[in-house]
Amino acid sequence: MNLSKALMVEPGKKIELDRRDPDSTGRFKSKKAAYAVMEKNLERLGELQSVLYAENQRSVLIVLQAMDAGGKDGTIKHVMGPLNPQSCKVCSFKTPTDEELSHDFLWRIHKQTPRKGEIVIFNRSHYEDVLIARVRQFVDKKVWSKRYGQINDFEKLLAENNTHILKFFLHISKDEQLKRLRERIDEPAKNWKINPQDFEERQYWADYIRAYEEALSRCSTPDAPWFVIPANKKWFRNYAVSQIVTEALEAMNMAYPKPDIDVSKLRKMS
Repeated sequence: MNLSKALMVEPGKKIELDRRDPDSTGRFKSKKAAYAVMEKNLERLGELQSVLYAENQRSVLIVLQAMDAGGKDGTIKHVMGPLNPQSCKVCSFKTPTDEELSHDFLWRIHKQTPRKGEIVIFNRSHYEDVLIARVRQFVDKKVWSKRYGQINDFEKLLAENNTHILKFFLHISKDEQLKRLRERIDEPAKNWKINPQDFEERQYWADYIRAYEEALSRCSTPDAPWFVIPANKKWFRNYAVSQIVTEALEAMNMAYPKPDIDVSKLRKMS
């Protein structure tokens, strides 16, 4: 079984996150071995991104979700950082503004989806509206309970318009989260990341796990699958995401478009 199949949430099946080991490193026993493969993946991703941009027929949307300190920023830096910024961008979704709240919850999301030839990474996403909005009761159950179907319809619309969607839940343990939050206090270079609310949210850990399990179970579809990435080991997290994205782009069977001119004539002129 390849990595994509091993880590995918099978559409139509319920997932129990306590059955997914956040410490898993798959077939790798060391960071060095995994990064040797990852380096090749990143080189290949750069090539595939170039073809995606030149072909200009489809786009890629990558969704990153995690508990606080789960590694979204690190994944973007190490996996997506080497990509060409001409056709790759990151969108971070913070607390909705008054204008955004005056529209439906998908309004601010749809505006940031990728155009043809582009890769867009969502750092948090529309799933916050069935996660924190549910756990902290920002909206009534009758509101958030309808959003799973609305999300599936939205993602199906994107897929039918040639947007390839990959969604990653970076799965860390509660102990690993506390370790990382403490590092933000102890290491001066990480002090800027400190947010007291991150510590407060830990009391809702079990509620968030239940919310994630429902979102992953109900919204992993053939059009937009969810992958649960063991993320306690940052090096394996980075490898796994790079591998799955590379496999997905390879499967798209893209090709550079044929030139509109006779290249042989230009060659004779040069």
